[in-house]
Amino acid sequence: MDEIITHKDAPTVLTEIPRYTAPAEPAARALDRPRIPPLNLVLLLLTFLTTTTAGAYMNGEDVSFMHPLLAIAALRSGLSFSIPLLMILFAHEMGHYLTSRYHNVDASLPYFIPAPPSIFIIGTFGAFIRMREPARTRRVMFDIGAAGPWAGVMLAIPAVVIGLYLSDVTPLDKSAGGLELGNSILFLGLSHLVLGVDPSTVNVNLSPIAFAGWLGLFVTTLNLLPVGQLDGGHVIYALFPRRHRTISVLFVISCVLMVLVPLALGYNLWWGWLLWAVLVMALGLGHPSTIDRDTPLNPRRALAAWATVALFIVTFSPVPLSFVQPEAPVPTEENSHSQEIIHHMPHYDQMLRQLGHVKI
Repeated sequence: MDEIITHKDAPTVLTEIPRYTAPAEPAARALDRPRIPPLNLVLLLLTFLTTTTAGAYMNGEDVSFMHPLLAIAALRSGLSFSIPLLMILFAHEMGHYLTSRYHNVDASLPYFIPAPPSIFIIGTFGAFIRMREPARTRRVMFDIGAAGPWAGVMLAIPAVVIGLYLSDVTPLDKSAGGLELGNSILFLGLSHLVLGVDPSTVNVNLSPIAFAGWLGLFVTTLNLLPVGQLDGGHVIYALFPRRHRTISVLFVISCVLMVLVPLALGYNLWWGWLLWAVLVMALGLGHPSTIDRDTPLNPRRALAAWATVALFIVTFSPVPLSFVQPEAPVPTEENSHSQEIIHHMPHYDQMLRQLGHVKI
């Protein structure tokens, strides 16, 4: 999703601050005036198109670029999803970028990653920035790493609140099935606050804005995973530089257990945790040292670091996504033909049509 990358050839799913042994340049050094490179702008526009197309699909529109005028009209319905989602991702990246500039650490403007909705239903794989030089101290590294998640969640929360207000609440009905979104402590609390009902007793069909806000919270969770060189890994390294690798290993074990334990007990699970376990092991569990590793966080930053750990806890969901098969009624002569049609409906189309269905 969102990552900070320093090496030109480094994988774009990694927040990386490399080991650096050369003397640091003076803190007061002026950086080049930022400009918007063409590649960044093109990627942003492409991501805007793919996320808007995804939003239009979620609203049941048939977007065909063989008919440009009809496609433009259909795409309008997708703006309520793409605009809040891109604003959240942009805020996250600019939190990293502006904090890097504040500390005179050279960093790139955000690179957005478009994805065809037919491959990834939300139309984007996220965004990242490149750090062209390392953070000099643990304090600077913490500031840069934590700024992104906090900036993003500050927009995700209003999106969830506004979106829930615009969402449809219907009596509980398990017959529809579809894609169900998991609930974090924060999302569950906001649902209680805005809807005024127990979400576990109703169906909540999320509006596009609410779904974008939910994704914003999910992005925050993934970036704050306390492992390797993700944003959460930076925070853990800033707090416990000598225990960082141990915590990373424990997290990988936890990812595996979050799949194996529910599987053994017959509960819902998210197979994505296995993917993350493999991914972080492939990318490395360690963290490069900053030039100054011994200077601890000052009290203000230490408090902010623990608040960031708390942010991870309240946005975390053990089963963020699950697909529930519809509970079909007993077929009769009158509805047997319609049941056969529904049964053969493509799974992808079912997911899009049920994307807003939330079971808490």
